[in-house]
Amino acid sequence: MPQISVDYSPELAGAFDRRELGLAINRLTVETINATPEACKTVFREVQDFVVGASAGPDVQVYVEFQIFPGRTPEAKAALSDAVQALLAERVVPAPGTRLFTAVTVTDVDRDSYRSATIGG
Repeated sequence: MPQISVDYSPELAGAFDRRELGLAINRLTVETINATPEACKTVFREVQDFVVGASAGPDVQVYVEFQIFPGRTPEAKAALSDAVQALLAERVVPAPGTRLFTAVTVTDVDRDSYRSATIGG
């Protein structure tokens, strides 16, 4: 824990390096909410469709969701969200004329029901 999910529009597939961004997000997580490096697990998911209101586009999105164990202050969670927003603004460059929407959320996960395993290696 934390489990980190990054959903992004397919038009952004070449607009950023997923591995580099994932490592940068993991580092920010360690620095900001005192997670251990090996606990940070980041997955990227290409989302096929993204629609904003009544817009005909072109619109693209990057949405980052953190699932963490309870115990971090609201200020620490907000600092993580702000740091990741800044990172996205720096690293994700949409095509000219395209609107990029970014969002970050940090949510607590019930520690008693969470299960994790490492197999092999």
